[in-house]
Amino acid sequence: MLSRVAENLYWMARYLERAENTARFINSVTQMLLDLPRGASFGWDVLLKAAGLDELYAWHHDTAEEDAIMHFLIADERNPSSIVASVQRARENARTFREVLPMEIWERINALHLFVREQAAAACDGRRARWELLNGVVERQQSVVGLLEGSMSRDLAWQFIALGHQLERADMTTRILDVNSAVRLPEDPAGAQMARERLWLCTLHALSALQMYRQHVGVRVQPEAVLRYLTLDARFPRAVAHCLGELETGLAQLPDFQGPLAVARALWRRLRALERDEAALGALHARMDGIQRDLAALHDALARQYFWRHQAPAAP
Repeated sequence: MLSRVAENLYWMARYLERAENTARFINSVTQMLLDLPRGASFGWDVLLKAAGLDELYAWHHDTAEEDAIMHFLIADERNPSSIVASVQRARENARTFREVLPMEIWERINALHLFVREQAAAACDGRRARWELLNGVVERQQSVVGLLEGSMSRDLAWQFIALGHQLERADMTTRILDVNSAVRLPEDPAGAQMARERLWLCTLHALSALQMYRQHVGVRVQPEAVLRYLTLDARFPRAVAHCLGELETGLAQLPDFQGPLAVARALWRRLRALERDEAALGALHARMDGIQRDLAALHDALARQYFWRHQAPAAP
């Protein structure tokens, strides 16, 4: 397979997953704000910091107001990670190599693109329209993933799609978790405990994880247990450990995978250290930042090995 084909398929999967998880991200924070008890506080700008977009936003905006932030995350094409921009880039990558994909995949991605284009402007003006758009993005993206799972041969094209899908999902899971570190809890201990449980309940909802958490961990939502479940559970599809396991499985199907695999093993060591870390919840932002850096290093290793390997080195 040509490296440019592999790279386009990889990024198509990443952009689709990014659009879905940005939608989940925004819905999670919106619900969390509605449920916060008196004395707890949270700023919309935290969404930008958790997504790693605060500097880009500040370049284009002077104030961090809800409407401006929502437009930036949903519809602003100057933000390459906005939902509109992500879906548009995914569509362009799919269009370029339509012959590699099942025909229905292109049709569904194009339908998702048209849906987002039609609804994005209205969704930035009110929470009800926004909720409907974001849920629509999640549902349509899941239909694309389901069709890919059920209709595509497990060849090299599939492996690069799976690598992009799993790496982006792991990264976005850490960002959704990271939002909890930014909420200022009430000073009252009882109020703080109630707020903390509400926050982590919203996190489980955002990742469609509540039912599985209750089946495999317990009925009560305990912050430490939720954090470990969403980072370390190898059976839940959105947990970081599960995504990393799928990444390793995919790498094993590719030639010359030793370099990226070594980076993945370093990430495993960080996750195992998190399992033994009794203070992980108190240092949540630093722990999630560390995982995100390791995932970025894994992306770089994949790009060097499979996308840029035969290209001339860039000038200093």
